[in-house]
Amino acid sequence: MTHPGTDRMTRLLALVPYLTARPEGVAVAEVARDFGVTERQLRSDLELLWMCGLPGYGPGDLIDLSFEGDRVRVTFTAGMVRPLRLTTDEAVALVVALRTLLELPGLAEREAVSTALAKVSAAAGHAADHVTPVAVSVDAREEALAVVRDGLERRRALHLHYYVPTRDERTERTVDPMKLHYVDGKWYLEAWCRRAEGVRLFRLDRVDDVVVLDEPAAAPPQAHERDVENGVYQPEPGSPAVRLRLSRSARWVADYYPVDEVSPVEAPAGGLAVTVRTADLAWARRLVASLGGEAVVDEPAGLAREIAAAARAALRRYGVDAAPTPSDAG
Repeated sequence: MTHPGTDRMTRLLALVPYLTARPEGVAVAEVARDFGVTERQLRSDLELLWMCGLPGYGPGDLIDLSFEGDRVRVTFTAGMVRPLRLTTDEAVALVVALRTLLELPGLAEREAVSTALAKVSAAAGHAADHVTPVAVSVDAREEALAVVRDGLERRRALHLHYYVPTRDERTERTVDPMKLHYVDGKWYLEAWCRRAEGVRLFRLDRVDDVVVLDEPAAAPPQAHERDVENGVYQPEPGSPAVRLRLSRSARWVADYYPVDEVSPVEAPAGGLAVTVRTADLAWARRLVASLGGEAVVDEPAGLAREIAAAARAALRRYGVDAAPTPSDAG
């Protein structure tokens, strides 16, 4: 699975030479079919091409297209059909990057990367033969992504160590991978979790370690993929609503966490009233405690009492006695 933005960039780079090779024009439907996209997506790509070109970005610098009925042709390429010329430093940098990429476990496009490395090395000439060994630290998220892709392609189960921030806990579990998602700049693995006996989304930057097991992935028939178009956070039906009043300095909570309702409040001045739905009230308790008095729980009342009791217990450890508040009495 590739990032949607990468797919589009590749398509945009290929569109200009494709259209240039057909100076008489070509039907939009045919272009869309050749590139494997809808006509709507292709028209969006063509509209973006109009804003691409050479520095200066004036009328004579940008790619120009002509539409005649349902046909399109390129009338000015802005140099996009010229072959790429690399400097020696650029070629050597690419050699280092491609060699590093080949070291990634579970790389799906290994043959393509090897071919590209051979071509760039040949272009770099003797400079590539004298590249000083470079110690490159591969981001742990990229390593996890490569291993997960390997498991998906081979349809093998995965064993992973995963950090659960809502419980501040590192867990160990075996999962049956189903799909990869890229949402809001983050990679997520959707998988059947054998420990939870349900479909779960795992953020790859929270995966401490992952290995492909020598057993087939076997998600049960009731494992259905989620629709993440509106975000990955989807509270379970019936999850309790936690209503909070935030001070001005704690307003960031409404941006950082998915909330159902947001409205300004008079007290505290500049604050917000928000509603968060979560099945894990322990997470809500830790969140409010971490805000150090910058958040007040309005509902549920039981959660407010628990937080107040925990705060008094913490104060007593430091020799401070706190009087009960009216809300403690229920």
